Amino acid sequence: MHRLLRTFTALAALAALGLPAGCSSSDPGSGGTKDQAAARKPATESAGPPAGTFWVDPDSPAARQVQQWREQGRDRDAEALKRISERPMALWPAGDDPAPDIAEATRGAAKEDRTAVLVAYNIPHRDCGQHSAGGAADADAYRSWVDTFADAIGDAPALVVLEPDAIPHIVDGCTPAEYHTDRYQLLSEAIQRLKRQPKVRVYLDAGNPGWITEPHKLTEPLQKAGVAQADGFSLNVSNFQSDETTKTYGRTLSATVGGKHFVMDTSRNGKGPLAGDRQDAWCNPPGRGLGTPPTDRTGDPLLDAVLWIKRPGDSDGPCRGGPAAGQWWPDYALGLARNAKDA
Repeated sequence: MHRLLRTFTALAALAALGLPAGCSSSDPGSGGTKDQAAARKPATESAGPPAGTFWVDPDSPAARQVQQWREQGRDRDAEALKRISERPMALWPAGDDPAPDIAEATRGAAKEDRTAVLVAYNIPHRDCGQHSAGGAADADAYRSWVDTFADAIGDAPALVVLEPDAIPHIVDGCTPAEYHTDRYQLLSEAIQRLKRQPKVRVYLDAGNPGWITEPHKLTEPLQKAGVAQADGFSLNVSNFQSDETTKTYGRTLSATVGGKHFVMDTSRNGKGPLAGDRQDAWCNPPGRGLGTPPTDRTGDPLLDAVLWIKRPGDSDGPCRGGPAAGQWWPDYALGLARNAKDA
């Protein structure tokens, strides 16, 4: 259920932003033009960080793996994997009915006065037919799915990352042009529907700095998709760009969309992206490590939260010996834990 990124090196574009070079996604699309007036607009005041701290799933695949390895006498491996199992991670509800998974997460979070982090990932024509292809059958099915998603949250506090890749795939040309208008409309409607829940914060996904290397190309698409009604945008979902690279990119993009805030995924960026210009650098790259632990205390007025949106140990797809996208891969998880930024 997780995302794909096609990568190549874009040294000149990154240098123009003052960003370090690294693996980046291909960007053949034209994207939107920069809104100069919006770029001059100062950042809006923060609505504050998400309520409380984030919920830790006590029955995550990582938690179950820790228990299994302990029973097998693999105490050292189990201890290392606690770097994943004891940290909050996002929930990606699967299937046509997201309600059971969301209800379980929000109930668990409510008992501990914490916030559930959820990913809405079911847009029609998802992932351009690649490893994470799928999504709702049509626009009406998606509207129904989003309605069920929002109803299941109810009055619980939740942070929702909306549709990883959906906007960047418009910009890079992967999503056919005939689907663009409907996609903008569906994303805008989804933001409005989710915001009807009283304690929900919504962040519309904007890819990562190694994919759409020129932030202004995202400006018009984000605006068409209703980012003005969202709490902000998300960056680096399922990718490996460093904290500073992502924050620099986020600040630049924020200035073009009215000072909107952002959240970023640090789940696997502890060692940065895989070096080189290999096209499959996004897919289960070796030697990566866990990044900065999730927190809503970032010390950055534009960065609302550091999150583990991609669940560390879930496969990117059947590459480098991995299982299908979204499936738990304990050996890869253990590698991430051993290479953790705080190890």
